[in-house]
Amino acid sequence: MNIVEIESFFMDVQMAETKARVIHEVSLKLGAGQSIGIVGESGSGKSLTLRAIAGLSPENSLTGGSIRFQEEEISGMDGQRLLEYRSSQVAMIFQDPRSAINPVRKVGDFLTENVVTNLGWSKSDAKTKAIEVLTEVGISNPEKQLKAFPSELSGGMLQRVMIASNLLYQPDLLLADEPTTALDVTTQSSVMALIDQLRVTRGMSMIFVSHNLELAAAVCDMILVMYAGRIVETLPAENLREHSRHPYTRALLDARPRLDGRQNRLIAIPGQPASGLEWTQGCTFAARCEFAQDICRTEVPALQKFQESEVACHRANEIEWSSA
Repeated sequence: MNIVEIESFFMDVQMAETKARVIHEVSLKLGAGQSIGIVGESGSGKSLTLRAIAGLSPENSLTGGSIRFQEEEISGMDGQRLLEYRSSQVAMIFQDPRSAINPVRKVGDFLTENVVTNLGWSKSDAKTKAIEVLTEVGISNPEKQLKAFPSELSGGMLQRVMIASNLLYQPDLLLADEPTTALDVTTQSSVMALIDQLRVTRGMSMIFVSHNLELAAAVCDMILVMYAGRIVETLPAENLREHSRHPYTRALLDARPRLDGRQNRLIAIPGQPASGLEWTQGCTFAARCEFAQDICRTEVPALQKFQESEVACHRANEIEWSSA
């Protein structure tokens, strides 16, 4: 059974007197213990999709299609069921831990509040488990850290606290919304390695949102590439470099810094990133694509099977790519 199934999901956001569509026809399936990475530039709809899975769509939004968790429609959950869902079955790690933790409450209060209030744990059991998970995520002297305020911890330690808070109640699904963005490069790799290790050890499924294609490919089984509110390519993570077919995916790969001496300067993608609400007709990437033809500007390309991938490009079978 799939943990998450999304079919033809869309989201409209109310803007003044009009509605604008920011996510267009997104579909995906996530199996038990599987990890999916969603990548793309800012405004592509990655985080909105992730939040919709958690039942956290904006109040001024209207959604359609289907998002199911273990075959249960999330849009059909009432307030009590949503509380149960978020407190025991799904966990979410946000971009900036300092914005997700109350700065005037101690770390121990933050860690134990959910399991005491919503799951009925005793305070002593919650404290004991909090010490265990803080140790598991690599925080030394956990008893002392439970008494600390967030301002007393570094960004890397706070993100580890966030990870620990999500491990207390053994969720089935972990939603990671760019969890390393606010951290320095060295800390990013160690935190992401920790998340992946704990996911595998505990048998959790994960959806990981990131700008970093290399990082997503390293920790995920499948990669979904989003642009302007649409999925433009899906493929196994190990095929990302050699077998991706969409011009946008290839442009993202070409824009990476390289350490092998094969380029002297970064290759920028021309134009500006588009959001879902800016799309009018045709391929969302056509205005920035060097391979675009008339059909690309007038007809929306459907996701089509291409070997082990699905690609939304009219010219996927024509364009020849060298290794990334």
